[in-house]
Amino acid sequence: MSVLVYAESSEGKFKKVALEVTSYGKKLAEQLGTNLVVLTLNALDSTELYTYGAEKVLAMKNKSIKSLNPKIIANIIQKATVKENSSVVVIDSSADGLSIAPIVAADLNAGYASNVVDLPISNSPFVVKRNAFSNKAFNFTEIKTEIKVVGLAKNSFGLKESKVEGNVEEFSPSLVQSGVISNSIDKTTGKVTIADADIVVSGGRGLKGPENWGIIEDLADVLGAATACSKPVSDMEWRPHSEHVGQTGKPVSSNLYVAIGISGAIQHLAGVNASKVKVVINIDAEAPFFKAADYGIVGDAFEVVPVLTEKLKEFKSNQ
Repeated sequence: MSVLVYAESSEGKFKKVALEVTSYGKKLAEQLGTNLVVLTLNALDSTELYTYGAEKVLAMKNKSIKSLNPKIIANIIQKATVKENSSVVVIDSSADGLSIAPIVAADLNAGYASNVVDLPISNSPFVVKRNAFSNKAFNFTEIKTEIKVVGLAKNSFGLKESKVEGNVEEFSPSLVQSGVISNSIDKTTGKVTIADADIVVSGGRGLKGPENWGIIEDLADVLGAATACSKPVSDMEWRPHSEHVGQTGKPVSSNLYVAIGISGAIQHLAGVNASKVKVVINIDAEAPFFKAADYGIVGDAFEVVPVLTEKLKEFKSNQ
């Protein structure tokens, strides 16, 4: 028996969430008294995973898989699970993970719990704590099947070093046929991706036009943050759809979320509510976002944000 983790990578490099699910998988394996196996796809170097407890890495390299294809990736995970006789499969609860994990569960006839935030509170029965109701509450879910699929919520467990002497084994299963064809890939243009970001700076219609987006990018650059936007902004094509966050876009679970010129529609709040600290800058003191914010500034974004950016630059230069 073992715990199998799927560690997602992009352009050969592991995403932060891959290190988090590996950390979680290691502690889960210890709790269950078994070993950890990590599955990678087209990763350039697996040694980083050893720091977080990856005792064995199944490294698959297949350049024909150039974009997300949930059916193919799920089938690879299913074959790795059978090969390693894994009792628990851990996948992140990112947008990609949420599209892959249900197929994995169906392929393995396994129970699946998404948005899990901690190690199981009990092994037998196997009970996990999960975010529910758009991160406004928790529930406790029992998975009764022989094989369990766990979807870990981003930034819920953190990175925990458990250095081991790991080893890599090449893994080359046959690929299942899929009718999904990718004609184009829409990538974010920022230096930091929303999926990996600890800090996200997001703009809304209060920016008045795409020509004003520089103040968002300047603040994000100082903070080392990803840039994002509300749904109306992506609908008006001020920013690419890949930057749209919220319930109908990408969910955000950052340590810090800065909303600038965003009123705070319920769909947007539902998608960013898991962020630990929320800061709002808006000229409208009655904007709904202020009720959900930890900190708020009532003021014109075109006056407040440049001053905030300069003050942060000064602060960083004195460190």
